Amino acid sequence: NNNNTVLRKGTDKKEGIGACGWILVSLSFLFVLITFPFSIWMCLKIVKEYERAVVFRLGRIVSKKAKGPGLIMVLPCTDVFARVDLRTVTSNIPLQEILTKDSVTTQVDGVVYYKIHSAVCSVANVTDVHLATNLLAQTTLRNVLGTQSLSQILSGREEIAHNIQSILDNATGKWGIQVARVEIKDVRIPMEMQRAMAAEAEATRDARAQIIAAEGERNASEALKQASMVLVEAPSALQLRYLQTLTTLATEKNSTIVFPLPMNMLQGFYKQ
Repeated sequence: NNNNTVLRKGTDKKEGIGACGWILVSLSFLFVLITFPFSIWMCLKIVKEYERAVVFRLGRIVSKKAKGPGLIMVLPCTDVFARVDLRTVTSNIPLQEILTKDSVTTQVDGVVYYKIHSAVCSVANVTDVHLATNLLAQTTLRNVLGTQSLSQILSGREEIAHNIQSILDNATGKWGIQVARVEIKDVRIPMEMQRAMAAEAEATRDARAQIIAAEGERNASEALKQASMVLVEAPSALQLRYLQTLTTLATEKNSTIVFPLPMNMLQGFYKQ
């Protein structure tokens, strides 16, 4: 692939160091043999489980694949090595001031989780892989959020984070970096905009409450209409309703209750 193509010339030992280089390597190896076993402490290096070592011999990378973990051997005077940590790195994106698509100034910060999957590429292709990844994350965050409106940023954080992760992963692949996750931590908006959004939300809730109350009144009116039609068809049901209401009131509250007496009950006394 492209990563191996960049390093192909530097990793071929036979083509790289030349005759003079082989003479120096031979002298270094001879020095190790002469000073053995004291020289073994200079040659043996320990690489931890989460580390890899990229060995340079006369300025050229010895192997396309990093060495480790465990014991590795380097020749004195001709070999140097660089340790690379393969653990996941948590990088905070500083607070960025962004102008959204609808011309609202916001401040957004986030966090990027990434790790090195190719130690050779991370050493040979970029000066400081961690600084480069952090700066690229800041630039990508500003570019992506600048194409979104404020409502899209507030409601679509997860989708925006996945988009930023995809862009970062494609850009940092040649550096030997794999972006695992991107999260947007906080979105800060001006105080005037917060008050305007709060007023808008309150007006929306009031309008919704009025609509719900109106629907309740309509449903209650329809129910009363149907009840009145039933009472018209059966006049005696009205008297039963009076008695039922009286029973309910007497049960709940023990007090004197005055209620209207139907006039048709007194018609018999009028006749006498």
